[in-house]
Parts: sequence; C-alpha cells; structure tokens
Amino acid sequence: MDDLEKAILILFDVSGSLDDELKKKAKDYCDDIKEKPSICSICIKKLCFSSLLEVQFWCLQTLQDVIRIRYASVSQDEKFFIRKSVFSIACSEPIDDKNVARLLESPAYIKNKFAQVLVTLIYFEYPLIWSSVFFDFLSHLSKGAVVIDMFCRILNVLDDELISLDYTRSSEEMVAAGRIKDAMRQQCVPQIVRVWYDIVSLYRNSDQELCTSVLESMRRYISWIDIGLIVNDAFIPLLFDLILVSEHLRGAAAACLLAVVSKRMEPQSKFLLLQSLQISRVFGLIADDGDSDFISSISGLLSGYAAEVLECFKRLNSAEEKGISMELLNEVLPSVFYVMQNCEVDAPFSIVQFLSAYVGTMKSLSPLSEKQLHNVGRILEVIHTHIRYDPTYRNNLDVLDKIGKEEEDRMAEFRRDILVLLRSVSRVAPDVTQIFIRNSIVSAVASPPDRNVEEVEAALYLFYALGESISDESIRTGSGLLSELVPTIISTRFPCHSNRLVALVYLEAVTRYMKFVQENAKYIPIVLAAYLDERGIHHPKIDVSLRASYLFMRVVKLLKMKLVPFIETILQSLQDTVARFTSMDYASKDLLGSEDGSHIFEAIGLLIGMEDVPLEKQSDYLTTLLTPLCQQVDELLKNAKLLSPEEAPEKIAIIQQIIMAINSLSKGFSERLVTASRPAIGLMFKQTLDILLQVLVVFPKIEPLRNKVMSFIHRMVETLGASVFPYLPKALEQLLAETEPKEMVSFLLLLNQLICKFNTLFHDILEEVFPAIAGMIFNVVPRDAFPSGPGTNTEEIRELQELQRTLYTFLHVIATHNLSSIFLSPKSRGYLDSIMQLLLYTSCNHRDNLVRKACVQIFIILINDWCTRPHGEEKVPGFQKFMIEVFATNCCLYSLLDKSFEFHDANTLVLFGEIVLAQKVMYEKFGDEFLIHFVSKGFPAARCPQDLVAQYCQKLQE
Repeated sequence: MDDLEKAILILFDVSGSLDDELKKKAKDYCDDIKEKPSICSICIKKLCFSSLLEVQFWCLQTLQDVIRIRYASVSQDEKFFIRKSVFSIACSEPIDDKNVARLLESPAYIKNKFAQVLVTLIYFEYPLIWSSVFFDFLSHLSKGAVVIDMFCRILNVLDDELISLDYTRSSEEMVAAGRIKDAMRQQCVPQIVRVWYDIVSLYRNSDQELCTSVLESMRRYISWIDIGLIVNDAFIPLLFDLILVSEHLRGAAAACLLAVVSKRMEPQSKFLLLQSLQISRVFGLIADDGDSDFISSISGLLSGYAAEVLECFKRLNSAEEKGISMELLNEVLPSVFYVMQNCEVDAPFSIVQFLSAYVGTMKSLSPLSEKQLHNVGRILEVIHTHIRYDPTYRNNLDVLDKIGKEEEDRMAEFRRDILVLLRSVSRVAPDVTQIFIRNSIVSAVASPPDRNVEEVEAALYLFYALGESISDESIRTGSGLLSELVPTIISTRFPCHSNRLVALVYLEAVTRYMKFVQENAKYIPIVLAAYLDERGIHHPKIDVSLRASYLFMRVVKLLKMKLVPFIETILQSLQDTVARFTSMDYASKDLLGSEDGSHIFEAIGLLIGMEDVPLEKQSDYLTTLLTPLCQQVDELLKNAKLLSPEEAPEKIAIIQQIIMAINSLSKGFSERLVTASRPAIGLMFKQTLDILLQVLVVFPKIEPLRNKVMSFIHRMVETLGASVFPYLPKALEQLLAETEPKEMVSFLLLLNQLICKFNTLFHDILEEVFPAIAGMIFNVVPRDAFPSGPGTNTEEIRELQELQRTLYTFLHVIATHNLSSIFLSPKSRGYLDSIMQLLLYTSCNHRDNLVRKACVQIFIILINDWCTRPHGEEKVPGFQKFMIEVFATNCCLYSLLDKSFEFHDANTLVLFGEIVLAQKVMYEKFGDEFLIHFVSKGFPAARCPQDLVAQYCQKLQE
C-alpha cells in the first residue's frame, strides 16, 4: 500500500478514531496529487491494481472532475488515453495489452460512479469526437452479463445526468441533451432497441435481474425515441408475455408499457395506439380474488392507461371515436377500481384527479346509464376505502400522541381533496350517493369490533361531507333520503362512541344537518341529548367535550327561541360542566386555540339572554350563575395577600377562568335588553364589573389577568352602553397606572372602541387620560425612523413598531370623531409639537402608504377644525404657519418627488389623492398665503418649469 492509498483510506475513515489534523494532512496530500499533470495515468493505474473500494471511488471521482472541469486544457493525447482506458474498463478489455481493471466486479456504487465518468466523456465528445461510442459498446455486449449490466448503467446515468426532464437543467445541459438525442436517433437507437429485445429474449429465464436492468433502461428512453420501434409485432407481444408469465419481470415490463401509453402525442395518434395495444388481455386476469402481487406489479399500468384513455375521450371530437374511447374506459375501470381499493397506486397517478375528471364527463349526461351508475357506486367505494383510518393507529389517534397527530394531519389533508370529488359525485348521482352512505352506516354499525371504529368514523365522515354538496334548503326539507338519514344518525348510539375520532365526526355531522332539526322541532330533545350526554359535552375526552361545547353554542345560535322550553333541562345538565370550568383541575389544563371551554357559557348566555325568557326566570338564572362566580373571585381577592408563591398561580388561573366565563355569558345579552327593557339585568352586570375591576387593584402586574379584565371591559362597553361610563375613569386609571409600553397597544384599542362607540360623549374621560398616554408613548417611540440594519430586528423594536402603528390609528380615530380639541387641552398642549412632528415625518417618509394616508387625513381634519377662512382668528397660534411652510412643501411636494413614490401602486394613488385634497383644503382655508409660498418656495427648489407652475395655480384656483 503506497502513500496515496494510505491517504485515501484516512480521508474516507468514518470510525472517528483518527484526529482532524491527520485527516487534514491526508486531504492536502490527495489534493496535491490531483494537481499533478499525470493524475489521469495515476488514477487508471490504481483502477487496474488496487482492490480497495475507497481508492477505486476516489480515482473515479478524480477522473470525472478532471474531465468535467479541465477538459478544455487536457491534451489530445491525454484525452485519447482517458477515452481508451475508460472504454476498455467498461468492456472488460486489457488497458495496455496486459493490465485488466476488474472494476465490473465491484459493488454497484463503484460501477455507477464509473458510469458517471463515461457519461461525462459522452457529454463532451459525442457525437463530434467519439461518434462511435454506442456502436463500440454494442459490439462488446456478447461478452455477457457484466458488460450488458454496465451498458445499462451508462444509459441510466445518461438519462439521470442529462436527458431526463424530471430534474432542473441548465441551458447548456439542455442543448447537450438535444444534441445527444438527435445523434442517437439518427445513428444507433434502432440497433440499441434490437439489442434490448435480443437480451430480454435470451436471458428472460436465466438472468432475470439483468433483464430487469435492460427493461428499466428501455423504459427511460421510450418517451423520446420512435414509438414504432417498440409498438410492433415483436416487442409488444414480448412485453405482454412477460407480464402474463414472468413473475419476476412483470413489474419492469408493465413499466415499459406504461411508458408507451404515456408517451406524448396528438390525441388521434394516441387513440389509435391505445386501441391497438389490446391491453384488455391484462384486465381479464384481475378479479376480486386475483393474485395481489400480480395486481400490485401492474397497478401503475392500469391506472396510467385509464388516465390516457380518459384524456383521449376529452380531446377527441369524433362521436365515434369518443364512443370507442368510453368503451375502452369502461373496460378498464373495474380493474382500476380494484387497484385503487387494494393496492398502493404510484405517486404520479392522482386517484382524486382521475376520478374527478371521469365524474366530470358525466355532468352533461342525463340520465346516467346503468353502467355509469354502477361506476359511481364503485367510485364511492374507492372514496370510502381511502378515507378510512388504518386500525394500526387507533390508539395513537385516540390519545393523539405524536404519531397519531401526524396520521390525523395526513388524513385531513387527503380528505380536503377527496371532499371535492365526493361533492361532484353527489351532484351527478345524488340518490346513489345517499343510498351508499346509508348502507355504509348500517354496515359500519354491524362491523366486527376490530374494525368498528374505523368503519363508523368513515361512514360518519361521508355523511358529514355529503352536507357540503347539499343546499341549505335541501337539508331543511330533508330531500331524498335525508329525512331518513338525519333522524337515524342523531338517534343512534354507536358502540365505539367513546373513541375520540368517532365522537368528533359524529358531533360535526349532527351540527352540519341542524337546519333539518330547526324545521322538525320534534327532534330537538334527541339532538340536545347528543350534545349534553357522554357523546358530547360529558365525553371522557377533554378535546371532544370542548368541541361539543363550541358546536352546542352554534346550535343554540341557530335554534335559539325553539330551545326556550328546554332551558331548565339544559341548565340542569350543564351544572357540573359550569362548576368544573372554574375548578383548579380544569384551569390548569393547557387548552390551546379558541376552544377553551368558555363557549358553554356563551351558549347559556344566548339561551337565558332572550327576551322570550320571563324577567323573573331570567334574573334567577343569571343570579344563579353570576353570584357563585363573583363570590369566588371576591374570596380569592380578599385572601390574595395570604397566598404562598406555590398557591398564587393556581388561584390566578381560576380567576382567569371565571372572567372568561362571565365574559362569554354576557355575549347573550343585548344592550337594549340590559339598559332599556330590563335594567335590573344591567345592574347585575354592573355589579359584576365592579368586582372584576378589583382584580386590577389586587393583581396590577399580572398580564394575563389584565388582558382578561380588559377583554371584559370591551364586552361591557357593547353590553351596557353609556351606563358603563361611571366605571370607566377608575378602570382606565388602573389599567394605565401599571401599563408597560408593550401593553399600551391593547389599552389604545380599548380607547378606540370607546371613542367609536360614544364619540364626543367620551370627551371628558379621554381628556383626563390622554396626557399620561402621550407622555408614556413619546418617551419610548422615536419621532422619526426606527434604527435599521443588523441586530435591529429585536422583539423590543417590533413591539415599539406595533405601538407606533396603533398610535397612528388612535390619533386618526380621535381626529375623525370630532375630538381634536383633546390635543389643545391645557394638560395635553405640551405634547402638541411632538404629535405634529411625528405626523409630519410619517406623512412624508413612512414605508406604508396607507399609514401615510391616515396621517395626511389627520392634518386635513385639523385644518378644518382649527382654521377659519383667510384672515379669520388663529385658533392655534403657529399651526397655520407650520402647515404652509413645513407640511405643504415637505409632504405635498418633496415627498412626491422621491423615487420611492410609485404611481403604478394602488396604495400610492390613494395617498396621492389625499395629498391633493390637503392642498385644496389649505387653499380654501389659507388662501393666497398658501399658494404664494408653495409656488415661490417649493416649486423653484424642485426645479419646476414656469408653465407647469401656472397650470398648477389655475387648477387649484378653479
């Protein structure tokens, strides 16, 4: 073993026992060898004498790099030596009349790497320099399997590296591929095809692995060679014979036939080709008790052939040809349906896409023939098969561990596609679809325990999905079999109802068809039981219970008044659920998303908040719910100082749950009811608000609690209306006192709601809080741009940017609701300059044109509010001068000249419209003083021609 071989072995070592320094030295040594002029000779020599696989691989990789990177600089003699040596190795010939490289006896990865070397030579030299490469090879194939195998590998690598369109190619590679294919078509493709035929015929019984390699190479080339070389009286019978007789070659032969039927051509030619193949000889062997291995091996051929026939049917114009195409399709469909239900179909073949296209052909046919109706039934069977979960994952899906979540996500994605297909099938053959679903449900109930869960879940999902293709009117009237199906479903207790998936899809299905129940009130007690018993809200699985709560709330919204007679029953059934919601066991659960359990209180609120409920009962219901919750909060607040650090989080979680519950409960009560028709109910909510505001006093710095209380205040603004005013000063003061800058966003959103709700009625309260807000915000938000560049995209900067955006909205809401006088109050006057400078900078420079537009609109409103017509009294000293000398020129002129102002952008045009309006308003309010300054100071600085200046003045004055 010489030094190079030692270095290569060190380089390829993966044991981890060698230190990095030694590996680096080995790499440097090998790199130095690569730079030697004699490197090709060194590599060829090593390939002849070294049996070390690492050395063989390194030499082959080095040879390929030399050819690929340094080909142009290699001498003609060196190229000839490489070509001769490589070809001799490929054909198992001596290199120099005595040395034979035994490379063809090496493992597959070495032979594949060698094939890459030869293909790299072909890339540079075929057909101009080495025009006989393929003929040279053909003359050596008689040497037997090892040379044939290498020839196949070279063809395969040529396809992978250059010809196949499955990979992204550079323009140079595309040109080279075209050159090589054109030369091969003209020169040697017929001879290669003949060799394929002879080899397969000769070796089909003695060396099936070799035949598989030949057929694989052939499959790759069929897409671009003359199809007549394959579709003839010699090759097609051979391929069918292999499919029907040879167990080991069946799959490879079927892949070749699939390449034939998939070859791109004109529809007329494709139709004649498909017709001539007489592929039905394969279909006849497939029956429900057929050989599963046989079916799996030809599944791709069957599905691919069906897709091509269908495409022909769609593209042909002749009625006769369309009829024959449909006959061919009907002939293959039973086999395709069987394959779809029982085999793994190749990825390129989309079951949903094919079946959707087939169903699409039926849309114009009415009525459907018996054969077509039968095919619709088979399609439904395929759908049913593919939407059914694998029982292997039953426990994973029930507890929803990582494996179960992945399987559920996979199925959910697949079902989204299958839903489109089911909708199409239902519209083409509604009766067949409904009968199938009814039978599926009956069959699922009777299925054995080991399959019961998956069968029931799939049948219920079909029923649920059917609702997507049925109009609300059809559901309401129970058209077709729905009048039988809906009552059957809502009254059935499935043996596997404790399973999570079954329970969830059952509830979704019942909810989907609730308009039928709305029309048929006699079923309401049965439906209520489904939601309220162990099938729904009282299900042992928490996520089922939460989903049931949400769906029940939707049902209450729909049925509402029809549920008044059942309120007592409903509330009694939900007593334990209501109590459990505010228990520590429930509050400690990590409930993600919007389904946090509070929907059950919203449902109760919707029920008892109706004016159809007598006042006395309504008051009793609400008292029964609110009193214990408020008492619980009151008790927790009184004992807050006594809580240990371990106890505090638990109690805080309970308070959060209670606030969420009360918040949701209040959604069922309208402002008119609590303030006008039944003020006693409003008083109860006011008392509740008073208690919950104490949370801000006792726990001023607990952000989750502050957010929950703020959310409740939002709700009370909508529920109590103006009667909430007495509580606002205290609430806003407490919220503002402990607000961090990042929490100010939610505080401003609350103020925006109050301003939009009450307009100028909110003036006095806003006047009190505005100075503190302005002081806090301008203390942290820059008046110009935020820092940019590396390291500036921090969470803190993002929070401040969000605060600034919310501030713009807040100032805009103030201005647009006749409250601009707030800026001029004695306590706020000190912040006026900061506000003006911020609005000015933003209206000129902000990268979001909609934000700039809002700031320009604020200025327009302030001009109208604070300025009288020319020569009137100046309400805000200095404001008119600021607008004329600063705002007008900077925003209305210079900012428009910036290259970032793109007029083809829609938002830019909207901003431009506001800037034009601002100039009109300034001229109206400030008269010639604005115009003279704008024209004399602004336009000259912008180098504007005088004729355009004159046009501007004329347009503005008009």
